[in-house]
Amino acid sequence: MSGRAGETPDRTPGLTLVSGEGRPYRFDPGTLCLELTVTGGPGALARWEVLHEPSDLVAWAGRSRLPEGLDLTVSAVELERARTLRDAVFLIAADRAHGRPLQAAHLDVVNAAAAEPPLIARVEPDGVRAWAPGATGTHLLSTVARDAIDLFTGPGADRVRECGARNCHLVFVDTSRPGRRWCVMEHCGNREKVRAHRARNAPAKP
Repeated sequence: MSGRAGETPDRTPGLTLVSGEGRPYRFDPGTLCLELTVTGGPGALARWEVLHEPSDLVAWAGRSRLPEGLDLTVSAVELERARTLRDAVFLIAADRAHGRPLQAAHLDVVNAAAAEPPLIARVEPDGVRAWAPGATGTHLLSTVARDAIDLFTGPGADRVRECGARNCHLVFVDTSRPGRRWCVMEHCGNREKVRAHRARNAPAKP
């Protein structure tokens, strides 16, 4: 995995990540639930962890594809649940991407989070869309989990991919007509092309 969440200057879907070389690039995984997976992950992906404090989850929500204006309160327990849900979503996505059976333990995490009340939107008197007050981390995680259920049970499930670049495990929904191997062509795609070119032109060993 070659980068992690940074600041997003507008509400265009996707997140600004930063490569290992310190270069920012734009990545849109296609869904809210997969946006959460860029904040860290299970096993070796824990080195990319950015959800250290409850405020980190609040900041992620503000950068996500959720409409702005969410006044969110997150507890330490909800932060831990967020990391657990994120890891489960990543593992389900990776299994879908590689045609592996889905694991009941991962599905249980998603289903449990989805069973809680989600975030609630409302219409203001001036016709503006807003969030109902009192939003919590539990509401946020329910919304993320429900999005995951929609993804993994809908037509997009067969389009879930894991980046084919070395040391990048970003997962995304591939909506391109020809299909793509990389999370971002301008980042991992170009890097892998350069690596392949160098390998082809390397001097033969005696």
